Amino acid sequence: MTQDASSPTRTEPAATLVETGRVIVGDNLTVMASLEAGSCDLIYADPPFNSNRVHGSTASEGLSFDDKSPDGLKGYLADVAPRLRDMHRLLSASGSLYVHLDWRSVHHVKVLLDDIFGSENFLNEIIWSYRTGGRTGRWFARKHDTILLYARELGHHTFNTRRGGTYRTRDLKMTPDGTPYKTTRNGPVHFHREGPVHSDVWDIPFLSTVSKERTGYPTQKPEALLERIVRASSNKGDLVADFYCGSGTSLAVAARLGRRWFGCDANPDAVAIATDRLKKCGRE
Repeated sequence: MTQDASSPTRTEPAATLVETGRVIVGDNLTVMASLEAGSCDLIYADPPFNSNRVHGSTASEGLSFDDKSPDGLKGYLADVAPRLRDMHRLLSASGSLYVHLDWRSVHHVKVLLDDIFGSENFLNEIIWSYRTGGRTGRWFARKHDTILLYARELGHHTFNTRRGGTYRTRDLKMTPDGTPYKTTRNGPVHFHREGPVHSDVWDIPFLSTVSKERTGYPTQKPEALLERIVRASSNKGDLVADFYCGSGTSLAVAARLGRRWFGCDANPDAVAIATDRLKKCGRE
């Protein structure tokens, strides 16, 4: 079953070549097996975290996401491993994979990815730091996710340096054209107008319960997070794929930024939400 962002649901087989602008309902292992090797320029994967609980929606639709592995960690890894191998197969030589996890399984999955991609193609362990409610008196509050970044072929991969935020240097001044600078004994030192280069620690707010981005799908990620990923590791016209697409955040961002996109999810409700979202998506 496929859906695109401008037509009703219809039944047809998945294509051998990636048909961009599609969201497919189905097991991603089956979907990926039908696609041509090297056809994706960027893959974002936000698989289950192996949290052993059901994530409920805050929206009236009553959607939920079951994140339980009946066979524990061993079963979870056995399930995700062949999917990561197929993502490796689907990446172009210039492609990159971002795998979004948390503390429960990220270290185990990194071992799998080192084996699949080769440890030499590991680029970053990105820390997405956020502030949400909740605290405990038994350990430090867990307020970050981890995103593992791998290149298909180190040195051939697309990477666009990203900048933003404020400099921590004190006593900064501004030139008439808005360039920050600091006066030193050796004269003025000028800084980049767009801000410092982003590091592997990303302080991006968690999606608010009252945000206009909210779709009603649990575990939805903020567009600001995916925008940083898409801008950094793809160019206009590239194909961005998400085989655990959920509410379609990565696809909506890719569409808005002028990338081609393709996604799938096993949950028909997720595909319906993503499809509706993509119909309303603008373009930069």
